This record gives sequence, structure tokens and C-alpha cells, in this order.
Amino acid sequence: MNPLRKLAGETLWYGMSSIGVRFLNYLLTPLLTYLMHDASGVRDYGDYSLVYVWIALCNIIFTYGLETGYFRFVSKKETNKKNLFNTTLSSLVLSSIALFLTIYLFRESINNALGLNGSAIYMAWVGAIISLDAVNTIPFAQLRHEGRPKRYAFIKVGGVLINILGVVVFMVFVPKWIENGNNNFLIQYLGKQNSVGLLILSNVIQNIVVTLLLWKEWKQWKFKIDRKLWLDIMRYSSPMIIIGLAGMINEVMDRQLLSSLLPMSPDDAKRIVGIYSANYKLAIFITLFIQAFRMAAEPFFFQQAQDKNAPKIYANVMKWFVITMCFAFLFTLLFIDLWKYLIGSSYRSGLPIVPILLMANIFLGIYYNLSIWYKITDQMRMGIYITLVGMTVTLLGNFIFIPYFGMYASAYSTLFCYGLMMLIAYFLGQKYYPIPYNVKKIIALLITALLFYGVHLLLTYWIKPDWWSLLVGVVLFLLFTRFILKIEKRFLSQVPYLNKVYK
Repeated sequence: MNPLRKLAGETLWYGMSSIGVRFLNYLLTPLLTYLMHDASGVRDYGDYSLVYVWIALCNIIFTYGLETGYFRFVSKKETNKKNLFNTTLSSLVLSSIALFLTIYLFRESINNALGLNGSAIYMAWVGAIISLDAVNTIPFAQLRHEGRPKRYAFIKVGGVLINILGVVVFMVFVPKWIENGNNNFLIQYLGKQNSVGLLILSNVIQNIVVTLLLWKEWKQWKFKIDRKLWLDIMRYSSPMIIIGLAGMINEVMDRQLLSSLLPMSPDDAKRIVGIYSANYKLAIFITLFIQAFRMAAEPFFFQQAQDKNAPKIYANVMKWFVITMCFAFLFTLLFIDLWKYLIGSSYRSGLPIVPILLMANIFLGIYYNLSIWYKITDQMRMGIYITLVGMTVTLLGNFIFIPYFGMYASAYSTLFCYGLMMLIAYFLGQKYYPIPYNVKKIIALLITALLFYGVHLLLTYWIKPDWWSLLVGVVLFLLFTRFILKIEKRFLSQVPYLNKVYK
């Protein structure tokens, strides 16, 4: 099978699962932002966002790069795949048990340090989420390596459906049952929890169900650690802790910095965090594709590494990745007057940051493509240097400018961080592992997308109704589609089904 077609097919399946997962999660965004619409509700949404900042950071630390290490070693012919599976999973099980016990013992201190409202038991629940996420990393990696995106999609979507069901029951029905005099012990217990605790508990239930759905993969596991193999994997994977941690700081730490550095009361700062977080989610169409692409691309890139045509394949992947990013960029911004209804009216003051964050995420996606050179050449230290530079930009930008520009400082810091990481990765990559990227075409595509967005802004500046904005958006989106069909005619005319467009 053509390697690009294989990657596209697997990306489609991972994309469908990601779209399903994100779309289903997005059903929660309007629900939560409409339910949590007053000042205290927006503050709770800010607390909820901050909790997941720390969950994301802990996920990086407590998987310690074993997912990437698994893909690197499983692609080697001399590796015993069963031994690799047992060793990596056993390592994560041990560390996750230790993590959960530590968080449980220090739950009071952790809760106080984060300044969260509610019971300290929530921190134990957070520990359960992180631990289950960590141990399920290898079973999911096995599914990706074996090219089983359908099962991967089923489990991911199934887990999110459970989460949504839990949130709806906890946030909508439990209050009604209590109001109607239900004295059931469980109902009364749930009624005593605040919204943040209920959302965390629903996530715990989701992770338990996902673990059960992975039972077929778990049955293959035997507790065994091959010490030599484990040391080899850790030598390769350990830099991923720093790379992943610095990358996650770039991605999510702006919420914590906003909460800490805004020159206002803690409650008002949490409200701004809630607004920023809700609008960040409007970059869904770009983050969806990046996530889907990463799921399919990481094992794909390692598998193609020995092919003599690998650099050319990687260059073609980059071009089509950027084209897809441009479509996602315009699909979001040309129809922003429709997507804004995904968040409650109390959160829409943050809409102007959406274009900044969209372009930042495009740069991040391009960086993910570029970063393959240091992974397949085993020069992981280069990834550390690049992400540390990005982390420095993020931290300095937020520390210096948040007191003056608020959430805009966070958005622009994200943009400059990913833009600089992208440029450094490109120039270093061309030195150590040259790939013939069509740089001029990629830049032209990005500029064209920005111009189309600029035209939309100009045509809707004086005429304000949403219907006009959506009409102009449809016309411009169709024109951009026609533009891509024209400039890529040579390739697309050979693609099944699409070739009919050119007849």
C-alpha cells in the first residue's frame, strides 16, 4: 500500500475517534459554560481548568517517555515484542502505584497548595486519573503499532461517552433528585460535592471503564522487567520527560500563570482563566487534526525511517499537513459567529484571542512534523534544547506581560513560543537530517490563509449580522477550496474519487 495512503487512512480513523472524542467533550463545554454562567460558576470552571493543567503535566512525568520508547524499540527487528510490552507496562504499573499512594498521603497539602475549593479527597481522585492514564499508555501504544485504529477509536469514544453520562447525571439530575427529596446515601453524598469534584469523579469513572475495555490487551501482560531492555529504553526515553514536560508547560501553564499573575482578586483571576480556557477550546478543528495526525504519524515515521525515500515521503506529509491546517484555520475563523455559541455568553469576551491561538497551534503542528529528525536519529537531546527554549519564551512572556495585557499576553507568548520552536527545529533538522520541504509553498499557503481571513474581517467590519458573516465565510471557504484543487491538480487528479472533480 502507498505509504501516504496508509498514513492518511490511519489518520482518518484516529481523526474520527479524536473528532468523536473532542466533539462529545465539546458537548460538555456549552453545557458547563451555560450551567456555570455566574461569577462563582466561571470561577469553578477556572479551578477545573487548573486541575487539568496539573493532570497534563503529571501525565508527562509519570509516563516518562515510555510511549515514544515503545515505538522506537518495537520497530527494531531484534526486539522481542512481548518482552518489550511486559517490561514497559510493568514499569508503569509500579510507578503509578507509588504515585497514587503519594498523592493520597499528601492530598491535604496538595489541595491547599493549589488553592482549590472543596474536599482534599478530590486530589486522591486526581491521583487515580493520572495513574490509570499512565498504565493505559502501553496498551494504547500497542494498538497504534499494530495498526488497529478502529479498536482504538471504539475505546476512546466509549470512555468519553461514559464521562459525558457521568457529568450529565452529576450536574443535572442529582440536584433535581435532591430537590425532590431523594434520601439515597449516594445521592446525598454527591450532592455535597462541588462542581469541580463532580467533574473529576466523572473522569475517574471514565478511566476505570477504559481500563476494562482494554482487558484484551491487559490479559497479555505478565509482570516482568528485563533490566537491560529497561535501561536501554530509559536511556532513549528519559529525555522525553524533559521534552514533554517543557512542551506541556508551553501548552497549559499559561492558565496557572494567569491565575497567579493577574493584578486582581483570586476570584476574578480564576474567572479570566475560565474565559481563556473556554476560548482556547475553539481551536478544536486544528487541535483535533494535530492529535489525530500524531496518533498515526509517530509509528508511521519510525516504520518509514529505513526507506531510502523517507525524506521525500516526510516532505509530502508536511505539505498536506499544512494544507489541512489551513482548511481548519479558515473553517474556524470564517464561521466564528457560529462556533461562538459553543461557549456561554459570559465567556465570549475572549473571542479575539482565538486567531492568535489557532496560528500558534499551526506552528505547533508543523513543529511536530519537523521534530521527527531528532527522534529517528536518536538525538533526543536536541529536542530538549528546543523545548527548553520554547519554555523560556512562554515563561518570560507570561511573567513580564500578563500584568499589563492579561490573556492576550498568554496567547501571544504561545504564538512566539511555537513559532520559534518551529524555526529552530527546521534549521537544525536541515543540518542533521535534510528533508526537501517545499518551504516557499508552505509559506505561501499560510499567507494565503491569512489573506482570506483578512478579507473576511474587511467584508464584515461594517455589516455586523451573523448571517452576513456566515455567507461571506461560505463563499471564501469555497474559493479557498477551489484554489487548493487548482494548485494541487497534478496530485489530486490521480486520487480515487477526487479525480472525478477534474473530468
